Amino acid sequence: MAEQLKQVIKQEYIKSAKDPAYFLRKYCVIQHPIKGKVPFDLYDFQEKTIEEFENNRMNVILKARQLGISTLTAGYALWMMTFHQDKNILVIATKQDVAKNLVTKVRVMHANLPSWLKQRCVEDNKLSLRYVNGSQVKAVSSGPEAARSEALSLLILDEAAFIDKIDDIWTASQATLTTGGQCIALSTPNGVGNWFHKTWVEAEEGRGMFNFIKLHWSVHPDRDDTWRKEQDILLGPSGAAQECDCDFLTSGTGVIDPILLENLRKKSCNDPLEKRGIDSNCWIWEPPDYTKNYVVCADVSRGDGTDYSAFHIIEVESLEQVAEYKGRINTKDFGNMLVSISTEYNDALLIIENNNIGWATIQQVIDRDYPNLFYTSKDLKYVDVQHQLTNKFRTSERNMVAGFSTTMKTRPLIIAKLEEYFRDESVVVRSNRLIDELLTFVYVNNRAEAMAGYNDDLVMSFAIGLWVRDTALRLRTEGIELTKKTLTAMNQEGVYTPNDNNNGEWDWDIGKDKKKESLEWLL
Repeated sequence: MAEQLKQVIKQEYIKSAKDPAYFLRKYCVIQHPIKGKVPFDLYDFQEKTIEEFENNRMNVILKARQLGISTLTAGYALWMMTFHQDKNILVIATKQDVAKNLVTKVRVMHANLPSWLKQRCVEDNKLSLRYVNGSQVKAVSSGPEAARSEALSLLILDEAAFIDKIDDIWTASQATLTTGGQCIALSTPNGVGNWFHKTWVEAEEGRGMFNFIKLHWSVHPDRDDTWRKEQDILLGPSGAAQECDCDFLTSGTGVIDPILLENLRKKSCNDPLEKRGIDSNCWIWEPPDYTKNYVVCADVSRGDGTDYSAFHIIEVESLEQVAEYKGRINTKDFGNMLVSISTEYNDALLIIENNNIGWATIQQVIDRDYPNLFYTSKDLKYVDVQHQLTNKFRTSERNMVAGFSTTMKTRPLIIAKLEEYFRDESVVVRSNRLIDELLTFVYVNNRAEAMAGYNDDLVMSFAIGLWVRDTALRLRTEGIELTKKTLTAMNQEGVYTPNDNNNGEWDWDIGKDKKKESLEWLL
């Protein structure tokens, strides 16, 4: 009888060692939130996921919530430790407590194994479990140095889309995975442009080293349309799309609705008619129409190699993007390019962001005596009431400065204007480059900026152009009309006197001695 029992145990041990799904289903216990400790009865999609783990060294899992994938991954880690020597498994999550939860799942399963399967422990605490056979699992919080340690057999990135600075973690882990270690990166989506999204897209397109596994809410046999509708009520449509439908676009904290951006891409983006310059980065969609007015809005590169100089040309009435540039160019050449393109587009109003390095480009434009450079008030109290002016004459008297100043006051205003125009679908965007930047333009600690590793040069220059078009340019137009009406009324009352040089159109008697001064500069 004892010999027969030994044979059964031997067969079961061999079968469990060969098949992790069999091991989990037959011998592992999990902690159910309502039922307590229950056998780990695998669903079909969970068994298939385990097969993917066995057949692929690198796996990225895009999953819906509450599918038990973290528990499944914990079970796979336990199987590796139990049946293999010297397996080093590291769990990294957004916080140490989150990583600790996965290790806790491993510890619960280990504690409830039959005695003949259970390995002897040399360390067992909330953050780690280590066996006498040299295998171990431990949890750490995210950080650039988190994975820079001894060689890893398995790296688990739990909720990878939410891990801060995961790009640095992944780079650091490469040295530790070179001996053939595996990686399982699992997460619900958290917007686009982050490491998890990029890794997923590359895997879907057959690039990179990862195998992709998508687990939609519908893979769970106990869920139906009624359950899905309840999630809309509980989480809201956007939250449910993220947590249940594995939808990258509706997740995240993008400044502009990503679904709107993708619709805009399909509706109006197309290839340019012409690509100019030695780098072919000046894209033209529409040639100048001499019956229309344009603005050229530019952002100058800091010159540190991580960003770009950029400009857009926008038709004032239709808000159609007709040209765009994004490239690395020195400040003097950029100034010459702006003068040339602005002159071509009917002496367009030229708006240059004047922070830091922008002054070098602005000076080149001034040296070229470009006639329609944007000036703004240095008096911050005028920013809120939109007293920017666009006429270079008598600027020193009016306390004006060339270019647009992005400050703590103006930045939220121009971004709000950007969001408003896109929300109302009032702009016509031709450039896929701009759409791509907008998709990675997100709120980070309540500040709108590009995701780490991305740029927002096209976004910020476009936002500045929309702001000026809607404030200073509109007010200037309204002011011209008001001034004309006022001066015409004065002229009708006999205030104006003729002048031989300009027929007295805008001359006015000033002061007690009736000196004449032209008021044409008001226009």
